Amino acid sequence: MAGNMSVQVSTIPSSPPSKGRSGGVERRCAEYHESIWGDYFLKYASPSNSTKFKFLGRVEEQVEELKGKVRKMLIDVVDKPSQMLHLIDEIQRLGIDYHFEREIDEQLEQIHKSYSQPDHGDFMGDDLHMVALMFRLLRQQGFNISSEVFNKFKDSEGKFRESLIIDVRGLLSLYEACHLRCHGDALLEEALPFAITHLESIDEMKVSTSLAKQASRALNQPLRKGLPRLEARHYISLYQEEPSHDEVLLLLAKLDFNLLQEQHQKEIGKITRWWKDIDVARKFPFARDRIVELFFWMVGAYFQPEFAVARDILTRVTALISILDDIYDVYGTLEELVLYTEAIEKWDVDAMDGLPEYMQAHYKELLDLYDEIGNELATKGRSYRLVYAREAMKKQARWYFREAKWFHLGYTPTMEEYMPLALLTTGYEALSITTFVGMGDVVTKDAFEWSLGDCKILKASQIICRFMDDIASHQLEQKRGHVASSVELLMKENAISEQEAEGELQKRVDDAWKDINEEFLRPTAVPTPVLMPILNLSRVIDVLYTDGDHYTRSKTKLKDHIISLFVSPLPM
Repeated sequence: MAGNMSVQVSTIPSSPPSKGRSGGVERRCAEYHESIWGDYFLKYASPSNSTKFKFLGRVEEQVEELKGKVRKMLIDVVDKPSQMLHLIDEIQRLGIDYHFEREIDEQLEQIHKSYSQPDHGDFMGDDLHMVALMFRLLRQQGFNISSEVFNKFKDSEGKFRESLIIDVRGLLSLYEACHLRCHGDALLEEALPFAITHLESIDEMKVSTSLAKQASRALNQPLRKGLPRLEARHYISLYQEEPSHDEVLLLLAKLDFNLLQEQHQKEIGKITRWWKDIDVARKFPFARDRIVELFFWMVGAYFQPEFAVARDILTRVTALISILDDIYDVYGTLEELVLYTEAIEKWDVDAMDGLPEYMQAHYKELLDLYDEIGNELATKGRSYRLVYAREAMKKQARWYFREAKWFHLGYTPTMEEYMPLALLTTGYEALSITTFVGMGDVVTKDAFEWSLGDCKILKASQIICRFMDDIASHQLEQKRGHVASSVELLMKENAISEQEAEGELQKRVDDAWKDINEEFLRPTAVPTPVLMPILNLSRVIDVLYTDGDHYTRSKTKLKDHIISLFVSPLPM
């Protein structure tokens, strides 16, 4: 997983591990903290616990009724583009847009069509908020609206007009729109620092509390890079405070959030039971015990109820990859890793003989899980997918092995040697392929082949993962003994400071986001639902690796995220 989601490790020898005099093996040990959650979610695995919310006044019927009302609201504003955009924005921010995908797509297509006409009669006028909102919603939906729409907000000297500084809502919308920029959107490159500077210095006395809160949230977490579930949870409470809020939208958002939360609790209960049966804490004491955190990660990839099976497969495969990473990264000796890499290559129960006990335990879980996935796929006539899933796991082991070999042989690669391998050890290729395994018919054989080809969005996602991870965790990794990261390599090769190296990597992350945005512009290489999980996995990285590695050290920010999504329901 995000190659080396690592923590402080007390290096027993700081040189490559070797056999101690006693014949016992000296191993590096990563001082990962224990699981925070323990058995907390096990209670949701039993059916008796799963229906408490549904009895509260036929919730599901109520949700259907409210959805009907929202569809009517959408029909009522069909000829009012600015009201339509405003309504779509609220539906998306409240996290209920997945119920209205078709309607939203049709309406935005209409708005794009009429706005693309030469005689469109500029229905947005001089309203920065509306122009930026239209731009963001259309780009988000894959319509390639030109960033030239912002030209009219510049003065005769080509700078953004001073008068915009007091338009906080407009600046906020402009800021969010800038995160959908592609390569060559020069106007947005200028607009972003302009918006940030003035949002950072807003006079809280002069704007509503809700707007001030929204601005400070956005500066920390732009919508494009945020996780829709977390953003919805946050926005629902803000929206409730707005005097002008719509009761139907608010009620639907809350009921829907709590229903989804129940669904996720059941899933997490089942996965916790599986993890407990493996007995991770005893069999793999050197590994990160982070099953709940991984489930959060995979809900980040797709949260909708219809992806329950896909999430289950993805979480469990990733959990085994996370242990695999710690075997290669921390615990295994070079001799053992040679054996294990060969065993995974063979993928055969007989290859277990001759492996040390902890590797046998991992290998058995691996083969069992993929057998189970194979059976699940066979019932749906999708057996071909297992081949891709298994191959992805074999490759992951090969890549981890190459990295481990560098460490054990004391070799420091050049940045040019490091990069191709460092992108692969993020685990994001294996993850993306595994994401598709449990999805519906929208995923075809072509989608798998596309992801294995020269796939721009996947490469971008790996770049975001690798560099944000390196920036967040390189200092701790170096203490433990680890292959040099991109930060050290850049500092050394270009004789620059740590801060400069991190700035350079951050630029590459920003460019990778532009690649992702471009891949969503129509016509797309594969259907948008196939692109979505890859975008979402990149968003998880933004959330988990901004200001530190919150996966490995999961007691702070990530703990709060998990409580808000899987523990505390919204008060009704």
